[in-house]
Amino acid sequence: MLRVENLDVFYGDAQALDGVSLDIEEGAVVAIVGANGTGKTSLIRAIAGMLVPARGRVLYRATDIAGWPSHRVCNLGIGQVAEGRQIFPTLSVAENLDMGALLPRARSRRDESRKRVLSLFPVLAERAWQAAGTLSGGEQQMLAIGRCLMGAPELIMFDEPSLGLAPAVAHHLLGTIRDLNREGITCLLVEQNVALSLKLASRAYVLENGRVTLSGSGAELLADDRVRSAYLGL
Repeated sequence: MLRVENLDVFYGDAQALDGVSLDIEEGAVVAIVGANGTGKTSLIRAIAGMLVPARGRVLYRATDIAGWPSHRVCNLGIGQVAEGRQIFPTLSVAENLDMGALLPRARSRRDESRKRVLSLFPVLAERAWQAAGTLSGGEQQMLAIGRCLMGAPELIMFDEPSLGLAPAVAHHLLGTIRDLNREGITCLLVEQNVALSLKLASRAYVLENGRVTLSGSGAELLADDRVRSAYLGL
């Protein structure tokens, strides 16, 4: 579904990604594991069209989209739930959801998508006319996921979805990602809870200093001594 080939990304003279390659099969959950500052968010932003790679290709259904503007990437069916949620705090919950359906691909399905989101997160229906900035952290993350779903994505990139959330809320949201995948949405997951992300993942990659240093199935990486020592404290 999506293939990244030899991707180089720079911030000025600082190189964030160095020859990164990976594959995401349709229907898969692919986890990206790495410490802070290793290039995980830069990878997501490069795929999303928020960063222009210096070299390499991003192939989505065999079309090279590297360097495309982000609105074109979104309209292909690639959604993003960004780190820090990035909701519109002064707009209501309902208005935030409507913003997600502004994509041409999503407009005709807006009512259907809204019903799906509100059935997935009933609390958003209860808070429909509440300012999004007054929601709890967990509710804001539900809204961020819901807004993404309003765009009718086929692939969703999740960047640290459980960051700053209570453990019970985090487990609930990661369970939601599993359920969305079972419904047919392909997922790219960057998540601080490495053990849980690898349990969810059919395939995983380890990023270190902007390079892929290890890859395999989620189960293989979960059992790998290097991963267990570096990221699981075992």
